[in-house]
Amino acid sequence: MKKIILSMLIMAALSGCKKESTKTDDTVVFSDSVSTQEPSPAPVALNEFTPQKTSEFLKTKNDTLYVTNFFATWCGPCVREIPHFKEKMEELKNQPVKFTFISLDSKEDWATKVSSFADEQGIRSNTVLLDGSMLDENFFTSNFKTWDGSSIPFTFMKKGDKTQEFVGMIDQSMLEKEIERLKK
Repeated sequence: MKKIILSMLIMAALSGCKKESTKTDDTVVFSDSVSTQEPSPAPVALNEFTPQKTSEFLKTKNDTLYVTNFFATWCGPCVREIPHFKEKMEELKNQPVKFTFISLDSKEDWATKVSSFADEQGIRSNTVLLDGSMLDENFFTSNFKTWDGSSIPFTFMKKGDKTQEFVGMIDQSMLEKEIERLKK
């Protein structure tokens, strides 16, 4: 009985891959109906920041509004707020606003979970990896007024000398309000 079922499955699979012919000039060319696609280029590798490089990035001072979100793929509130950021990214794509997502996931998840998450969310080019185990109290006290690293998500916005910090999930209306305030 198993042989009969297996034979039927193989026959069905083979008949599904029929040949199609197309005529070009006087030559008949055969091609499989199963399309073969060019292999897509390998995704761009995610950038890895050290705590020092992260501090330098956070201290950038110019006319651009920097919206930096610290997250992890295992953090429910972090994942739920990403669509709000993506919507604002799309809306402001031709304006001097830069969105960066800094993953605090463990290093062993960088190539798998974080990479897949960045692709699924469409934020690969805006995602940076930071080894949270390398962050000490000095990192937090020298970069932030309110965040001590004990919870995520955390959003840091900066334009020139103006900053704003949000510990915990930021809702869409608050995100819009603060971006508009800091853009001025």
